[in-house]
Amino acid sequence: MGVTGKLEVDVEIKSQGDLFHELFGQKPHHVANITPDKVHTCDVHEGDFGKPGSIICWDYTIDGKKCVAKELVEEIDEEKQYVKFKVIEGDILEEFKSLSISIHVVPRGETTIVKWIIEFEKFTDDGPYPTKFMDFAIGITKEIEAHHLNE
Repeated sequence: MGVTGKLEVDVEIKSQGDLFHELFGQKPHHVANITPDKVHTCDVHEGDFGKPGSIICWDYTIDGKKCVAKELVEEIDEEKQYVKFKVIEGDILEEFKSLSISIHVVPRGETTIVKWIIEFEKFTDDGPYPTKFMDFAIGITKEIEAHHLNE
């Protein structure tokens, strides 16, 4: 059994957290319109956008490599502004035995915290940590914030 772990990062943004949560919880296909250099498409393969149990597929570029990830929408909590995806197919599973991504939006007065959580299991103890995916998530967050502030 490989090493399991969790990476967390809090990204402070000035744009409204409601918009950010709605984007990933209900309209993830709009992420490609806002961050076209990172996320190219997001399509629903089974179910509906915004519904737990649905399967969505992302086409994205990370570290100059075009990749695909098929994800199960495990949870969407509107009250807590929380979304969780589990990767079930794709390039990311060549590097990790399992990987889940959670996004939790927490209002903090004038600003909002976007908490990204990556839970993972490595194939081997000395395998890589998913830091490039966390850097990718931070970059997307900053681009979405800039987009919303410029509207």
